Amino acid sequence: MRKTSNVNNLPVSPAAGHNTLVSNDLDALEAKFQFSFKADIGSQRDIDLWDFKTLRVWGAYTQQSSWQVLNTRNSSPFRETNYEPELIATLGTGNASGLKLVNLGIAHQSNGHRVPESRSWNRIYVQGGWEWNNSTSILARGWYRIPENPLQDDNPDITAYVGLADLVARWEPADKSQAAVLLLRNNLRLGKNRGFVQFDWSLPIALGNAARVHAQVTSGYGESMIDYNHRQNTFGLGFSFREW
Repeated sequence: MRKTSNVNNLPVSPAAGHNTLVSNDLDALEAKFQFSFKADIGSQRDIDLWDFKTLRVWGAYTQQSSWQVLNTRNSSPFRETNYEPELIATLGTGNASGLKLVNLGIAHQSNGHRVPESRSWNRIYVQGGWEWNNSTSILARGWYRIPENPLQDDNPDITAYVGLADLVARWEPADKSQAAVLLLRNNLRLGKNRGFVQFDWSLPIALGNAARVHAQVTSGYGESMIDYNHRQNTFGLGFSFREW
């Protein structure tokens, strides 16, 4: 479950016709759930390209939903679901420590709503990945938004809020007793600087290493697509699963 400090009852966008005219009757407390998967769709090993040793191509998909599960006065609606398919080419170094990989990706993200609450964008990105001592890793990424026809752009100022780059730092000891992940995202502007911070902490429970108690704290813009230009703080507590 997740609780926000600032409910977004009137989502807005500078795109023509994309302002919600009637206030939504939303609860601050809702259920949030996400699933992601990545599949290897091709690989080439033993290459020799700028010190990279392997090339792998992945198809990936992430879906995140916000469910007003306790809002029974409005039939407990799904407030929003974000869909993000990706195609990723990974160049691996084979290094035991330090720079491990470089990802080249293209991603689409949208929320499946109709106007006025439709939000979507496409981007290409470059991402570097580093790892040390099999316990600490960093992923740093910068992206370029693929331009759209201004008449069809749901959110023309999205990079001013969601930003142009992010960094994910992860720490997990060898015994897998806990994991801490910090996400930082920023628009890289000196004036009107905006960003987003997310901290996740989890530890295994009796169901095994795949199941974890999970706490999440966020602050800033873009916790979901409909909230891309809405500032809020959130706190969530629940469960996470991995490596099914």
